[in-house]
Amino acid sequence: MIRAKIVVDRDFALSDLDRRVFGAFVEHLGRCVYGGIFEPGHPTADAKGFRGDVMELTRELGTSIIRYPGGNFMSGYNWEDGVGPVEARPKKLDLAWFSTEPNTFGTNEFVDWCKATGVEPMLGVNLGTRGPDEAREYLEYCNHPSGSHFADLRRSHGYEQPHDVKFWCLGNEMDGPWQIGAKTAQEYGRTALETAKVMRWIDPTLVLSACGSSHRQMPTYGSWEYEVLDHCFDQADFISLHTYFANKTDEIDEYFGVIDQMDSFIKEVVAICDAVAAKRRSPKRIMLSFDEWNVWYKTHKIEHMRKPGWPEAPALLEEIYNAEDALIVGGALITLMNNADRVKCACLAQLVNVIGPIMTETGGPAWRQSIFHPFALSAKHGQGRVLQAKIDTPTMVTKAVPDMPVLLAAVTDDPATGQTAIFALNRSSSESLDVEIGLRGFGPNRTLIEALELHHPNLKASNTKSAPNTVVPRPNADVTIEGDGLRAKLKPLSWNVIVTKAG
Repeated sequence: MIRAKIVVDRDFALSDLDRRVFGAFVEHLGRCVYGGIFEPGHPTADAKGFRGDVMELTRELGTSIIRYPGGNFMSGYNWEDGVGPVEARPKKLDLAWFSTEPNTFGTNEFVDWCKATGVEPMLGVNLGTRGPDEAREYLEYCNHPSGSHFADLRRSHGYEQPHDVKFWCLGNEMDGPWQIGAKTAQEYGRTALETAKVMRWIDPTLVLSACGSSHRQMPTYGSWEYEVLDHCFDQADFISLHTYFANKTDEIDEYFGVIDQMDSFIKEVVAICDAVAAKRRSPKRIMLSFDEWNVWYKTHKIEHMRKPGWPEAPALLEEIYNAEDALIVGGALITLMNNADRVKCACLAQLVNVIGPIMTETGGPAWRQSIFHPFALSAKHGQGRVLQAKIDTPTMVTKAVPDMPVLLAAVTDDPATGQTAIFALNRSSSESLDVEIGLRGFGPNRTLIEALELHHPNLKASNTKSAPNTVVPRPNADVTIEGDGLRAKLKPLSWNVIVTKAG
């Protein structure tokens, strides 16, 4: 057994933890919408066609905000096609995913679903084939009370009250050559500026996110962020980050390196944002929206992305997650929490079926994938403030990260409830970790509320329809209160959450 130590002081907080960090993503892609959140005629569907089992699992997941309608789909989407009488809506070819889009589910249905599920809607505007004019009209339709063409159009569709959507994305991955209407940084930066300007004239209370690089390996990464923000710094509140984790070597030690690379990505983009602010001598700080992130590599080949014949809602990108993928997602959540001072929004991509934590069978059941569990526990217990954790841990040598910490941890504290949560990942593949946790300034007589571990001896084990509880959290009996702190034994290759409360 190897040893590590975590020390936190209640007076030293990194930042409040924004609930939007526990967001997700719904795109018109594969069976995410049709057969995922929306399936009229399903045994659990309500009168609007929303699957009740998926809504229940979304609430259990703890999702706070949902990004919609894309993704790549956004850059060719005309929002008008998805509103009004369903029988009058056009079917169109979706060039993003080579499918036929029936448009039976659109903006109003999405907002209704969000309200029924209890999550905040996040909408995106098409800056690929369209621009500021479409964006202002879409915003007017959604948020203006009445007395204008598009507001009254919404009212004629049965929605008297504005949707009052506050968080908007200014396009999607506009640096990517795969994107419909891809742009240079200068082209996009100017478009984002003018779009944001007219949107704020309609509703100055909006929160707007500009597109960052599609991923950290893009050839224009870094220069893209700087130039885009150099144009729209005064109008944007956020810049987006996207990353998908891949197990390229099938070696768990190397796979863990994607978590450290995610942390570097965040810190690099923060530095770029602050360089643009410094150029302006501005106290304003651009925040980060990590609005696409997840494990995705098993269904990343072209045959998984396109089906012949332009089908409606084909099964695309239906990644089956295993135990090691859950460890990666758990580590990524720790990283997001430990950057809570600048990461104020994040969206797991996607919610259901398409690289999602929830899987469904059309006409049948829904179940939790392995990655569901670290997300749900983080959203449930990650409350209040993130504390500055001092971690003393052994390291291990990998090709991806020469000096990789064995222990990753984040600590949250909620003054409203008195609960403190420790999230910990033991990345050693062979050694249990004896962790001493010092809680300074928390007072005596703490109670252990819950201690759970996500661990499976077979890293390739997955949850299925017939065996949905193969990879699930289980109690960790090796956690004890010691003085003003805790001591915990963490199994090799395990993700853990330990919750205590003032006595």
